[in-house]
Amino acid sequence: MYERIADGLNMPDDARHLLGLAAGREKSAGGVAFDLAAFPEVVRVYSSQASARGEIRQQARAAAELDILAVRGLGLIGLNDSLLREHLSRAQGALRVRVALLHPEAPALATRAAEIGESVESLAGGVRLAEARLRELAGICDIQVYRYAMLPTWRVVRTDRTVFVGAFDAGREGHESAISYKVMETPHGPLYRGFRRMFEAVVDGAERTV
Repeated sequence: MYERIADGLNMPDDARHLLGLAAGREKSAGGVAFDLAAFPEVVRVYSSQASARGEIRQQARAAAELDILAVRGLGLIGLNDSLLREHLSRAQGALRVRVALLHPEAPALATRAAEIGESVESLAGGVRLAEARLRELAGICDIQVYRYAMLPTWRVVRTDRTVFVGAFDAGREGHESAISYKVMETPHGPLYRGFRRMFEAVVDGAERTV
């Protein structure tokens, strides 16, 4: 009976799920467009990463897994006063951390350096410094550090089932990205799964250094 009611009212999938029903099957050849509210993955939008600092730290404090996709990552994890460094000093084995940084010898690093008005030497040195500082954490937590070679597009911080993501814009440092999003895992949303799949692909094709 509920199935017939849902079909008759053309209920969106989120309403069908509340009734314990499977997602509806769109039969028209052209497909269907859904209101964003039907896929509540993007739960918050920030004007910048600075406005998301508190939430990122709160999520990281209780996380079992932490994935970071950055260029050099000094502001995120590489320095003593960086955003997430303090959360890595838990008991050994309590936190698994994976960090992907831009390869200091990749052509993409020269491109990124030009985009932000920085010398290649300076940007590459920042990556190597971050690697050295992350190597210090090897005895504190389960940490893996990788070098990827592609031009960076997304700046990603994943804490368990939540992803904070911003774009690497030309002319802006990663932490100055104009807009950042908080994306949470949901049963039917593609964004969380897409960003997680992208990170796994980056790591699979990267060179591990720590």
